[in-house]
Amino acid sequence: MMSIHEHTFDAIVVGAGGSGLMAAVYLAKQGSLRTAVLSKLYPTRSHTGTAQGGIGAALGNMGEEDHWEWHMFDTIKGSDYLGDQDAIEVMCRESPEVVYELEHMGLPFSRTEDGRIAQRRFGGHTSNFGEAPVRRACYAADRTGHMILQTLYQQSIKHDVEFFDEFQVVDLLIEDGSCRGAVALNIATGELHIFRSKALVLATGGYGQVWEITSNAVTLTGDGLFLVARRGVPLEDMEFYQFHPTGIRRMGILITEGVRGEGGILRNHAGERFMELYAPNLKDLASRDVVSRAIYKEIRAGRGINGERYVHLDATQLGAEVIENKLPEIADFCRTYLGIDPVTEPIPIQPTAHYAMGGIPTDVDGGVVGMQGEPVRGLYAIGECACVSVHGANRLGTNSLVDLVVFGRRAGIAMAEYCRGADLEPTGEDPAGRSREELEALLSTAGKDGENAAEIRREMKELMMDNVSVFRTDELLSEAKVKLEELRERADRIAIDDPSRAFNLDLTDAWETRGMVELAQITTECALNRTESRGAHSREDYPDRDDENWLKHTLAVVRDGASEIGYKPVSITRFEPKERVY
Repeated sequence: MMSIHEHTFDAIVVGAGGSGLMAAVYLAKQGSLRTAVLSKLYPTRSHTGTAQGGIGAALGNMGEEDHWEWHMFDTIKGSDYLGDQDAIEVMCRESPEVVYELEHMGLPFSRTEDGRIAQRRFGGHTSNFGEAPVRRACYAADRTGHMILQTLYQQSIKHDVEFFDEFQVVDLLIEDGSCRGAVALNIATGELHIFRSKALVLATGGYGQVWEITSNAVTLTGDGLFLVARRGVPLEDMEFYQFHPTGIRRMGILITEGVRGEGGILRNHAGERFMELYAPNLKDLASRDVVSRAIYKEIRAGRGINGERYVHLDATQLGAEVIENKLPEIADFCRTYLGIDPVTEPIPIQPTAHYAMGGIPTDVDGGVVGMQGEPVRGLYAIGECACVSVHGANRLGTNSLVDLVVFGRRAGIAMAEYCRGADLEPTGEDPAGRSREELEALLSTAGKDGENAAEIRREMKELMMDNVSVFRTDELLSEAKVKLEELRERADRIAIDDPSRAFNLDLTDAWETRGMVELAQITTECALNRTESRGAHSREDYPDRDDENWLKHTLAVVRDGASEIGYKPVSITRFEPKERVY
């Protein structure tokens, strides 16, 4: 039997990326609360560190006028009007203050000649409500996320946050409508740990590993979403998953939008700048859903490079100084993984599964809400695993990092206030019982006949890439739904090879695979249900946006292995839906 250890904290943060660390800093700094961060990775390996191009804030540092209201408009327009405008206003209004706060924490932003935070253009960001592109992305070369992560980790250490690294959370202790802690597997020892707390925030990131070609690290398996879904909490807008237009061919490793922000151009086999056909105003800096669909259309028309499924991102006109100084990591990626020099050769790219707009529904302070809008007391969610919803049907570049730090800070402040007025509630007699039974059952399969987790993952990834990616139809989605049900049944029969307890990644892979198949099912069923095209959800059999019937959020809750779908209205405060023009 697995050994059980118990801990008690005021607050628990699950996930050590940008949003989780921002919340932890505020819990420890403002609330003086005993705070634990549980992470299945060493914190500075969290996926925030891969964010390259910038964090959006209307600072106006580059001799161009800018205002947070313009940022708000761009975000709403980019969301294809599905983003909640009250939450978007909060994010865009507070982003300059948070960026300056990061600077004061020591984040080494790139600088203008007079010492201000440097800014660059990014897709979908404009001045004067769509009039022209504007420099709004604050950056640290092309390592912005890495610098945010390092800065916040240092601040967490400074404020005595306690870290439990390589602890995989496998259950939430939710009883009578309140969260009372979590159960985690210590990967190093194979022992279970019960963490009791007054409040808990999920900051576990996305689930891009559901797709075959993805920019997401192998750790982004959607754990936080699966944890709440199995406890009866709904997931919001899961049909909206963003494909970033410029991933390295076959590998999916991201080539930052900053390359296009600096002047990089997308070209087809004939060397033509094809974005002029699809977005005559913003061209290569149109929003990501528009650019991804344009690339697919070029490929379908036979204009991919040598007739294959990729195009070129041409940065050769930028010159060596720009590439080496402003895009050094991209240059290194190309030389290491492709054996090409972007100074003199175009980069082969294709759309890659990148970002979940949907997730765990929350209010603007990160508080998790249920199917009828009722709060789950003491439970919060932030970052990519959450849906506040500021991204709606399509996220603008730079807004992921804005989301992390703005709502990470707000959640930390709200949790600190909640904890000061809350008591530590008791848990059941055997809070780790469910997790222990599940993991022991998997361990008992070692050496026996059963399904292979890696094979199930491979089939799921290929299916999702073929049927539930940039373009979707009833036929493709229906086929995926049937096959995913088969995969789910097979996932219940997974057998592992490794019977040991210490560092048994065979065990954690099996647990993650079951969750990923369930998330793939929810995504597919929600996509099949939404009979319109909006943002990243593009239905070829329903090509038009349908505000009359579909200007609403989807809520999906899992019951008896199937998704039950409900809806809630979109918050519209200042900008009525209009046709998106690029």
